[in-house]
Amino acid sequence: MKFIPVYGVTLVRENTIRVLDKRADCPSSVAQILREHIGPTDREHFVVLFIDARSRVLGVHTVSVGTLGCSLVHPRESFKAAILLGSSGVIYGHNHPSGDQTPSPDDRETTRRLVRAGELLGIPCLDHVIIGEGYFSFREAGLLL
Repeated sequence: MKFIPVYGVTLVRENTIRVLDKRADCPSSVAQILREHIGPTDREHFVVLFIDARSRVLGVHTVSVGTLGCSLVHPRESFKAAILLGSSGVIYGHNHPSGDQTPSPDDRETTRRLVRAGELLGIPCLDHVIIGEGYFSFREAGLLL
């Protein structure tokens, strides 16, 4: 007789952050949440916010921490917790330690991949916000296809 493992999957709350408002209905509020979660750092942090049907943030998760100029992001890790949490949508965000929030070609390609993956999963990507000295919103710029 052989045995096969039986697995269970759980989502664990690691911490909380204090924000003025739990709504993520505009890029400036998303930027405030990202700044609070990421804090001052010298490396890129790629984050996903889990959004409910009323634009409230259910939670936040750091997908990856990279280097000064990049972080590795794959849709598999990006959507795993969103599926477990039953999220209606996601908003991605990351920081540019240089202070220049202008999206790079890699930022644009990563966003395209995440939007396509979200369409397949039925979890829409509502925005991708980059924070630097200010912020950049893919949705506001009309780049969220």
